[in-house]
Amino acid sequence: MEGNTAWLLTSAALVLLMTPGLAFFYGGMVRSKSVLNMLMMSFGSIGLVGVLWVIFGYSAAFGKDVGGGLLGDPFEAIGLSGLMGGDALTGTGFVAFQAMFAVITVALISGAVADRVRFGAWLLFAGIWATIVYFPVAHWVFAFDAKDEATGEVTKAGGWIANHLGALDFAGGTAVHINAGAAALALVLVIGKRVGWPKEPMKPHNLPFVMLGAGLLWFGWFGFNAGSALKADNTAGVAFINTFTATAVAMLAWLLVERLRDGKGTSLGAASGIVAGLVAITPACAFVDTWGALAIGFAAGVLCALAVGLKYRLGFDDSLDVVGVHLVGGLTGTLLLGLFSTSGVKEGTADGLFYGGGFSQLGKQAVAAGAVLAYSFVLAAIIGFLINKTLGFRVSSEDEVTGIDEAEHAETGYDFGSRGGRPAGHGGGVAAAAKKLEGSKA
Repeated sequence: MEGNTAWLLTSAALVLLMTPGLAFFYGGMVRSKSVLNMLMMSFGSIGLVGVLWVIFGYSAAFGKDVGGGLLGDPFEAIGLSGLMGGDALTGTGFVAFQAMFAVITVALISGAVADRVRFGAWLLFAGIWATIVYFPVAHWVFAFDAKDEATGEVTKAGGWIANHLGALDFAGGTAVHINAGAAALALVLVIGKRVGWPKEPMKPHNLPFVMLGAGLLWFGWFGFNAGSALKADNTAGVAFINTFTATAVAMLAWLLVERLRDGKGTSLGAASGIVAGLVAITPACAFVDTWGALAIGFAAGVLCALAVGLKYRLGFDDSLDVVGVHLVGGLTGTLLLGLFSTSGVKEGTADGLFYGGGFSQLGKQAVAAGAVLAYSFVLAAIIGFLINKTLGFRVSSEDEVTGIDEAEHAETGYDFGSRGGRPAGHGGGVAAAAKKLEGSKA
């Protein structure tokens, strides 16, 4: 028990690290005048969603079902009442682990609207969306029925996707990635394009930041996926190695697409391929064998690399390709589970089409993916529209052009003006002024 608790708490810390990793990944991809705002949108998600989670979010996601598999009771464990005295594995440890999922799901959306939204409006959207979209969807996907060990009777009902539909999602392909990707698409359609897009080049300002962020995400994702076993057992080991395998091949697949299409493989492509592979293997990591992991990773690398270009053809300004990577990657992994899942890896898992199980599991995966996509898209569009029409979601065009960092945070990410001299007040400015005055007298 102690080893399992230690693994769960370690995994929670790893998943928390993913959000600062995402901040660097996104921060490097924007222009230099927007880097602080991008970082703040991720860190703001940690603060806001973290508070909502411990007050009522955990209870809404994992409390006793009060809506036919649609919602947990938000008052059952309000303020984590009744949980603080239990063991860490079933009580506060699990609360902490799942809190990090809620945080990063919200933070993922921010990349789609980079460069153009007010920080306060973003936090308002994040809080409302987490409350009426993420917490219920987490209940659908992650809240399993509790059963009496002796009789097998259900003592506490859970969510409809996990228990009634029977779709597979080990660590969040639907609840996290399809959920965030659908919300991102809705939000960019409501808010509109950046000033100058797509004619003006908007290249990443710091590719080392992007690579650093991708590396931190890959590292933290082992807690995300392997930690979802909730135990330090073979299932965690399978999830770990499949996460590594699929991500490695997805990076190579993305680079291959770039090489064939553009003649060069890029560092941005490598980093994006890493994230695409991580996204796609998330729902499948404990349910597929090595060949399934390789197939899912390769498909994600190719499909996501091709999908990111669709925004130019379709005319929606998804700034940092949240739709192309997270929505498409999440759909890829969730649907391919219907082909590659196998009971040979995890006992009791429904076999997919390629392992003799027919089309049944594929149909269940499609229903789960479609339901989460539609629910998140519609509600995100409504929330975004209402905020935009009341408080205003976007910064002014002038602030967007001159720099959202200064407009929203009164700071800039890089101070180029003081390079090469000592700051005033420490002798440099005084000495220079005295020398100039002496010269003018002469």
